[in-house]
Amino acid sequence: MTQTRPRLKTFADFLAYDDGTDNRYELTNGELIEVPPEDIGNILTAMNLQDALRALVGSNRVIGHGLALEMPGQPKNRFPDLTVLQPEHVEQMKDIRKAVILLNMRPPMLVVEMVSPGAENNRRDYIDKRNQYEWRGVPEYWIVDPHLQQVTVLTLTDEQYEETVFQGEEKVVSPTFPDWQMTAQQMVSP
Repeated sequence: MTQTRPRLKTFADFLAYDDGTDNRYELTNGELIEVPPEDIGNILTAMNLQDALRALVGSNRVIGHGLALEMPGQPKNRFPDLTVLQPEHVEQMKDIRKAVILLNMRPPMLVVEMVSPGAENNRRDYIDKRNQYEWRGVPEYWIVDPHLQQVTVLTLTDEQYEETVFQGEEKVVSPTFPDWQMTAQQMVSP
């Protein structure tokens, strides 16, 4: 039996919605679109990066998969694979009771996406999400691509992203995290 999901009018409706499952949804034109489960390799790689980022900024400021980021345009939200919060976000989210960064809050310091196989996932991470994160004002966006064995660092300058690609044993350079020590190879490996 297929369960019909309700049409939601606002992002507040989305935040209040609970279907009793652990499913994650993106709100697109009023419809709930289920976000597919992650590839195990991507989960393990994200966990390694999460540990490294926590060592730089603290454990309560790096969140994996479960954080919703309210977005301008469509879809109305994204669930980054990793998000580094601004210092004030933890306190602000206590008032919401959900892990969400609203549009009226500063953008996160960093968003990281792990590219899953397939042309659709490639387009979503390299084009759609890039455009939305840029539009949202996220200062730095990392695209970790295990299939191309590369890390793309996008840095927001003058309202647009400047792109640098790292491969192999090149140390990934992050303007936001100057003490970052991992190479591209270390970052794409589970």
